[in-house]
Amino acid sequence: MKSYRILFVCMGNICRSPAGEAVLRKLAEDEALDERLEIDSAGTIGFHSGSPPDGRMQAAAAKRSIYTGGHARQVTKEDLDTFDRVLAMDNDNLRDLLSLAESESQRATIRSFCDYCIDHENKEVPDPYYGGAQGFEIVLDLLEDGCRQILEEARDALG
Repeated sequence: MKSYRILFVCMGNICRSPAGEAVLRKLAEDEALDERLEIDSAGTIGFHSGSPPDGRMQAAAAKRSIYTGGHARQVTKEDLDTFDRVLAMDNDNLRDLLSLAESESQRATIRSFCDYCIDHENKEVPDPYYGGAQGFEIVLDLLEDGCRQILEEARDALG
C-alpha cells in the first residue's frame, strides 16, 4: 500500500515540529488515514537531540486531546530523499533546509508550513520557547489550520 511521508522541522525539535507531528497524526487518525501516512519531526540543530517535547507544549496540546511524544533529532540530508513533504516552521528553518538540499528533487519537497494555513495570515510559526503560555496556543492554532490542508494534499497524493 502506498504511503505519504511528512516531516515537520523547527529549530530544536522540542516545540513546534513535534506538535505539528502530533496534530497531523491526530487528524489522520480521525480520518482513518493514519495507516497510510508516515509522520515525523526533526530540528535544524542537534542541541536537544534525545530530549522529549517541551513540557509546556505537551500540556497545551493535551488540553486539545493532542498528545506529543518521541525524542528530538536533527534533520539529515537523507530525510530530504525519504520524505514526500518537508515543512519548515519559519524562514530560518526554510533557509537551513534549502541549504541542506543537494538537488532540485530535494528542494521540491521543502515548503513553508504557513503556505498551508488558510484561516491565519502568518508567514511563520512563531517559536514559543521563550514566551508565555499564549505562545503555545498560537502555535497550536496555526498547526491545526495548516495540517487540515496538508492532510488534503496527502489524500490527493495517495489517490
